[in-house]
Amino acid sequence: MNTEVIYLDHAAATPVDAKVLAAMQPFFSDVFYNPSAPYSPAVQVRREYEAAKQVIARAIGAKSDDLVITAGATESINLAFSGSTGHVITSNIEHHAVLAAAKRLDATFVESDEKGIISAEKIKAAITPETQLVSIALANNELGTIQPLRDIAEVVRHERERRLAEGVHTPIYLHSDASQGVGQLDVNVARLGVDMLTLNAAKVYGPKQVGLLWAASSVQLEPTIVGGGQERGLRSGTENVAGVIGFAKAMELASEHRKYEADRLHKLRDSLQTRLTEAFPEAVLSGNLKHRLAGHLHISFPHLDAERVLFALEMRGVLVATGSACAANKGTRSHVLTAIGLAPEVADGSLRLTLGHLSNDENIARAGDIIIEEIQKEYQRSTR
Repeated sequence: MNTEVIYLDHAAATPVDAKVLAAMQPFFSDVFYNPSAPYSPAVQVRREYEAAKQVIARAIGAKSDDLVITAGATESINLAFSGSTGHVITSNIEHHAVLAAAKRLDATFVESDEKGIISAEKIKAAITPETQLVSIALANNELGTIQPLRDIAEVVRHERERRLAEGVHTPIYLHSDASQGVGQLDVNVARLGVDMLTLNAAKVYGPKQVGLLWAASSVQLEPTIVGGGQERGLRSGTENVAGVIGFAKAMELASEHRKYEADRLHKLRDSLQTRLTEAFPEAVLSGNLKHRLAGHLHISFPHLDAERVLFALEMRGVLVATGSACAANKGTRSHVLTAIGLAPEVADGSLRLTLGHLSNDENIARAGDIIIEEIQKEYQRSTR
């Protein structure tokens, strides 16, 4: 295998930034104290931990008291669903964690359009008097399509106000998994209009297995892990101090460089897209091309076996995905591509190329050459 790796799967995982790692380092062995202990070194660790939560909260326009630190986005999503006992609404293109949580309740799965957009009108039509939760990701993890979350938030707000005016006390909340959008989009809880927000440090050059749920103080939730009562009593267990310190640094860097990085990735992505579509005019681009994450390129090559292409690319040092990491691990066709109506012979030839900090002009140009060569080889093989 080529020792020079070109990584094009930033949507699955990102490397921990050197500055993030440096910020975390002391809390592994030097400043190791349990933040719940009473002696002064532990009290100082508690202060550092709370200060880190404040940094994260400021990055999304929130109060740190409303953050619940979790072990990644999946736990955050499960916690967001914990307060719902009635009807919930989500979409048929959500992450597996959302779909699984919704299936445990009375759920409606709103269909996306062929570009992966969930319309506010469809959400409105799906609301019933028993609806307590709407959960729509800010951006789809496979297509990169950015959802009209503010419009959906207006629908939820109007329904809440209507209920209050009629003396109905059934709550209705809007939750969004914004893990894929941080670092490329403006993620601010007030501007998005959400009641709950999920984030994942591992998608923004922070440590894995660290995430959070922001929940407005009015939202009623049930703890998913009980014990010592940490994190507002909603997520017990000794605090992951090093992880949260790293998360805070990652969010700080993401906020500082967001506009520059989004513009940089947009240009790199478009250059790669142009090269591939010029080489293969029959290629199909999926997602909403006007409203997608700057680093996402979902492209399909009809009548090809993308799995074979993926392994051929890996042998040459180019790491890509055929869909989300969860779907790839199960060896199943992407539910997202099925939901948007992509024909099987197109969906099976799909590659998800996601750019990030490790992407630059040189390696993207090189990746384009290698991808074109390997797809040409696969087309030749399949027509023999």
